[in-house]
Amino acid sequence: MGKSIPQYLGQLDICKSVVSLATGAGAIYLLYKAIKAGIKCKPPLCSNSPICIARECPGPGERALPQEAPAPEASAVGGPKGLAVERERHGRDSGELRRLLNSLECKQDEYAKSMILHSITRCVYLLEAEASACTTDDIVLLGYMLDDKDNSVKTQALNTLKAFSGIRKFRLKIQEHSIKVLELISTIWDTELHIAGLRLLNNLPLPDYVHPQLRRVMPALMEILQSDYILAQVQAVRLLSYLAQKNDLLYDILNCQVHSNFLNLFQPTQSGSLLYEVLVFAERLSEGRNAPHYCAVKWNYNEQSLHESLFGEESRLADRLLALVIHPEEDVQIQACKVIVSLQYPQDLRARPSSCQPSRSYFKNTE
Repeated sequence: MGKSIPQYLGQLDICKSVVSLATGAGAIYLLYKAIKAGIKCKPPLCSNSPICIARECPGPGERALPQEAPAPEASAVGGPKGLAVERERHGRDSGELRRLLNSLECKQDEYAKSMILHSITRCVYLLEAEASACTTDDIVLLGYMLDDKDNSVKTQALNTLKAFSGIRKFRLKIQEHSIKVLELISTIWDTELHIAGLRLLNNLPLPDYVHPQLRRVMPALMEILQSDYILAQVQAVRLLSYLAQKNDLLYDILNCQVHSNFLNLFQPTQSGSLLYEVLVFAERLSEGRNAPHYCAVKWNYNEQSLHESLFGEESRLADRLLALVIHPEEDVQIQACKVIVSLQYPQDLRARPSSCQPSRSYFKNTE
């Protein structure tokens, strides 16, 4: 064969090295394939855990697509066929909202319940047909969440009820929780809970049977109004403005005790949105106290009452209003002028001169 034994031995060593390298590379390749297979393996069947409502929605018994999967192809009717919001648009029920509500009935930890409620809230706003297909039993289930020991769960439940309150058929059932919501607002000092609860109440027509509870929580509402959290303040003053139009609650509001610096709410440096709402509140109080049926009764107010702060002999409200007439925001300017007019010319004063004595003028007559 023409080759010596040493040459054969040398070739054999080279072959061993090549085989060794090949074996090592093969092992690495097999490991790579195993890892890749693990990454690309199909996820388990869809569970009841909170999920994104914009993801691919599988049919019954199907597996969800992995996140790196390509976008679904267009359906025969046109447009994507997999996204929950798209299925809703084409009249198909994704089942997303129902799965979330069902998962809420299972035993969950506080964080999971909070996340599920958050997902339900988004579904109600985005999947209108599925939300309308829910029942009052679902509202009852959400109401149970208001008794949870965790404040974040209570807050998310309030947000979810607020979302459902936009659907007319659920409003009466949600109204039944009004007293519970007022209790939460008045007994728990939590800004996010206050905002959620007040938003819900401001989205509902409050029935007369909750007025006794409203009288009890009036001091708490006034405290929230005088806090340093603008979103909570705005929601609180909106509710108070609504209640100021109720004849049987007006005195309770006006006689409610306030801080000595209450008029700081009328400072030009305040947020424009808060200023506007506070001015609407002042206008409604002014009109209410000058109404004939209210003037027909002699009311007594405590020295630190809202009435004395706004309309008492020592009130500096006039100075604050004049400063707001030149506020950079037009809505604030106009509303400040409305309050001034209501103070100068009480409602129905000229029509019924004997029904009510004219209010003390806050502004000197000028030419």
